[in-house]
Amino acid sequence: QVQLVESGGGLVQPGGSLRLSCVGSGRILRFDAMGWSRQAPGKERELVASFTRSGTINYADSVKGRFTISRDNAKNTVYLQMNSLKPEDTAVYYCNVEKFYTRDKYWGQGTQVTVSS
Repeated sequence: QVQLVESGGGLVQPGGSLRLSCVGSGRILRFDAMGWSRQAPGKERELVASFTRSGTINYADSVKGRFTISRDNAKNTVYLQMNSLKPEDTAVYYCNVEKFYTRDKYWGQGTQVTVSS
């Protein structure tokens, strides 16, 4: 079992920055996929950024050049640095882990990010 806890969300003005953190408990291997998704009101959940099981990094086109994903395997933690935030980035951001061998997927409870003046 894996449990994930996100933090770092909040209210920020357009153009501002936030750094989200997600700490996992349980057995998380360095080659397990980890990433961030988001869901805005009335919209489907979408992938924002992720480390794949092969170690590559993917970003949604809408965040390329503004968001950076990183991970600290020793701390079972994945981060999302968000710069140049826009109102359309407003959403609940969810951390997830997909286990390399079983493909089991785990989600955190989400953290709200609101970009507004």
